[in-house]
Amino acid sequence: MKLLRWISSLIGQRARSRNTTEDTPLRVKNLTRQTVLAERLEVADSGAKRNKGLLGRKGLSPGEGLWIVPCESVHTFGMQFAIDLVYLDRQLRIRKVRSSVPPWRISACLSARSIIELPSGTISNTQSRPGDALEFTASLHPRDSVDGIAVNSEDLTVPKT
Repeated sequence: MKLLRWISSLIGQRARSRNTTEDTPLRVKNLTRQTVLAERLEVADSGAKRNKGLLGRKGLSPGEGLWIVPCESVHTFGMQFAIDLVYLDRQLRIRKVRSSVPPWRISACLSARSIIELPSGTISNTQSRPGDALEFTASLHPRDSVDGIAVNSEDLTVPKT
């Protein structure tokens, strides 16, 4: 919840009336390995967004992903492509990873607080492992502005929940 409040305050009063997390992608970096897992991470933080997940999509492009909060298990029933799964605890540390989970599967980690769904191969490419610490930042273009104020995404860090 702290993350969602931070995102809302970042975007401002006008954006708060819209679905802020859907409009503001995040960047997620593995601090332990100094690699980037996703440049455009959507947040599924409502029941409707969590239920839909990646259903209806043909795939994820490199750099894309979906962060499901809160969540401890996912299924790939009805999906058209394999995905990588990264299970996180409340301190944004990786608890478990699953690579190339094909359609029609179930995966869970009962100690997880949230799950990141990524394109297949991301875990291997970033060498992400259980115990690694992640950092989330706003993924705004450096020339973007929020309510008329220029924003540099490198100056923004999401507080740990």
